[in-house]
Amino acid sequence: MTESYCALAPGDPVHSSYHDSEYGFPVRGDKELFERLVLEINQAGLSWALILKKRAAFVRAFDGFDIDSVAAYTQEDVERLMGNSGIIRNRRKIEAAVTNAQRLVELRALHGGFHGWLEAHHPREHAAWTRLFRQTFVFTGPLVVEEFLMSTGWLPGAHSDDCPVQERIIKAHPPWLDCHDKAPPDG
Repeated sequence: MTESYCALAPGDPVHSSYHDSEYGFPVRGDKELFERLVLEINQAGLSWALILKKRAAFVRAFDGFDIDSVAAYTQEDVERLMGNSGIIRNRRKIEAAVTNAQRLVELRALHGGFHGWLEAHHPREHAAWTRLFRQTFVFTGPLVVEEFLMSTGWLPGAHSDDCPVQERIIKAHPPWLDCHDKAPPDG
């Protein structure tokens, strides 16, 4: 795509609402962060429009992205999801959702949850975030990590400076704004 998301999304029946009210805004709830991670993983190799069209089916299929429920999924649940035509039926991506939910349950003891883990490691440059995600989660390559972090407000770049949504995001004080006063750890 040569056109920026900010130029493409406004007025688009699939992208507009996500662009205007979610993309780049700070996300603090663990369930919402988990949802965004699962959706970004499922987008790998596919279009974001397809994921947005299937989003409601993902919410239903993954028990509203309840981390404890997904962490308890068995192989039988994976097979059930493989038969669900409403979602992306990729075994590696489905298994990644289960494994990552299990890891999020483990993170509660150390950081209180996903948001606490992100806060504990913030700020970082993209490459350092990618290394950390790969050490902690599965199916988290550089593009998945970058889009996840931009979409949830941990990295800048979701919107162009001239996009009217950017001003609203800055007022919502995403975590990347704090980077101006801190030196990022090198990883």
